Amino acid sequence: MLEHNATHIGAFFDMDRTLLRDSSGRLYLRYLRQTGRLSRRSWLVITYQVGRYLLGLVDFPALMARLTATVGDAEEAEAWQISCEWFTAMLRHYITDAARQQVRWHQDQGHHVAIVSAATPFAVAPVARDLGLDGRYLATQLEAVQGRFTGRCVPPVCFGQGKVLLATSYAAEHGLDLQHSYFYSDSHDDLPLLEAVGHPVAVNPNRKLARIARTRGWPVMYFY
Repeated sequence: MLEHNATHIGAFFDMDRTLLRDSSGRLYLRYLRQTGRLSRRSWLVITYQVGRYLLGLVDFPALMARLTATVGDAEEAEAWQISCEWFTAMLRHYITDAARQQVRWHQDQGHHVAIVSAATPFAVAPVARDLGLDGRYLATQLEAVQGRFTGRCVPPVCFGQGKVLLATSYAAEHGLDLQHSYFYSDSHDDLPLLEAVGHPVAVNPNRKLARIARTRGWPVMYFY
């Protein structure tokens, strides 16, 4: 029997290292290198920018803006084609069985399941489709004009407080009550949205999130 008002309950999932057992960004770069679509120079530029982010020298929105600039003037249609090929060849193998089971459990309860990820739609959309979510996802949008990327992101970037803004708007649009909803994430970077829902769940948590989960009594799950 479905729980009361189940259709008003959301089950939001982070993607990288939550639904997936690795970072989609890392996998995408690996795929581009393997298929000869990424030059050594571009690889080094991207690695440098990611390194600065990991050292705390730039925040995530700034990182996304700089990485997006590397695809400036590229064609959106080509990006979708590569996305499809990449998912089939590599990405789908990184969706964990445990993640599939947890998504299916929420679907069986009548909950509205969606992905909320800092990644772009080129990574998130095929994962959502494979999980039967029918386009139910929030992601970092890349600005495109007449089918070509401008090198800018569409604000807000789906990260940190930006996830809360987007999820709140999404919940209102779909009649969901965040106070009775779930959010699954592996990282303390998602603390704003974890705190915004009634049922935060730490999945494969990094050290800081694991400590926070223990302190606050949040459930901890391992998908891989």
